[in-house]
Amino acid sequence: MDLPSPDSQTPFIYLNNAATTWPKPPEVLQEVAQCLRMPIQEVGRTTSNESMDYPSAAREALTGFFHVDPANYFIFTQNATDALNILIHGFVKKTNSPFHAITTELEHNSVLRPLHTLKQDGMITLSVVPFSNNTVTLSAIKNAIRPDTRLVVMTHGSNVLGSVQDIKTIAKYLHANDIFFIVDGAQTAGQIPINLSDILVDAFVFTGHKALYGIPGIGGFYLRDPNAIAVTRQGGTGTNSRSLTQPFDMPMRFETGTHNYPGIASLYAGIQFINTVNLDKIGRKGKELTQYFVRELNRKSGITLYNDAPNLPVVSFNINGIENDEVGFILSRAYQIITRTGLHCAPLVHDRIDGGKGCIRASFSWFNTLDECRIATGAIREVAENAHRQVRAD
Repeated sequence: MDLPSPDSQTPFIYLNNAATTWPKPPEVLQEVAQCLRMPIQEVGRTTSNESMDYPSAAREALTGFFHVDPANYFIFTQNATDALNILIHGFVKKTNSPFHAITTELEHNSVLRPLHTLKQDGMITLSVVPFSNNTVTLSAIKNAIRPDTRLVVMTHGSNVLGSVQDIKTIAKYLHANDIFFIVDGAQTAGQIPINLSDILVDAFVFTGHKALYGIPGIGGFYLRDPNAIAVTRQGGTGTNSRSLTQPFDMPMRFETGTHNYPGIASLYAGIQFINTVNLDKIGRKGKELTQYFVRELNRKSGITLYNDAPNLPVVSFNINGIENDEVGFILSRAYQIITRTGLHCAPLVHDRIDGGKGCIRASFSWFNTLDECRIATGAIREVAENAHRQVRAD
């Protein structure tokens, strides 16, 4: 296959924002630097009052961003995967007897692996609900519910198909039937408005390093009823240190050890950045870039798109006659375009859409431009044309 020579002077185009947003807003980097320059103020542990109390400030920011309180019901974790593990294993421990759980084919391994591990250990039985037209419907979940169903865990937005699920309708039904509902919001937090006071989810998981524009290593969850989840970790909290058991008060009940203060500072600053730019404006730009990208790829035969109308700025595709990892390599080396290839940690989606082979994913953030999308789609069409020529030559 004839390819352009790599040009080290050409700036790269970053289209892997569904994994981790880049670049980070200058305000975020400045807040992290400020956090690292000053002594850490650990409430209840130090006497310093010169530094900012980042955990409290970030919790207040999350309360406003997700429109729900109290602030101390927002728990900080390493990332969304860590949060999901705490919630899933904590719910099973609290229930303390085998029960039936439901998840979906759209899930990331951060949901699938904890649930399948618990299934292997005999702690739960598990049903995996299929999706249709890129979404999981309430009727599909209803069909899977059994008398012993106690838990549903599902994504809010697919990291492969870019489709947003109707969690409000599903949550209302599950709440009425006393089924605990954990929602993975890793792809939607920072992309679309989320009003948790109006959605009856029991727990909502977010991560900082994606569309909330924080740095890696920070995430968390909102928990409507802390008593529904058993504590699975114990350690220092800086409060009630005489007790040899974990404090009952929130948020210390689920937070142990020294916080990731730079990460929390970045989360706080990322939310401030989104509020300054305006979430609706960010959403409109993401939609504009996504629609352009889809439209341009549809102009070329030999490119398979897996969702022509994603709700999130995520476009997944394959090029006929060439493996997805090879396409990613070519885009990176010959065109300086960074995408993501493979199964995207969501194997059941790929079993359905591409026979388990994986695909190429382009994903956008506020900092991408239409010009970058024009260059990228032109490169992808060129790779597709070269692949087509090679197939005909063979």
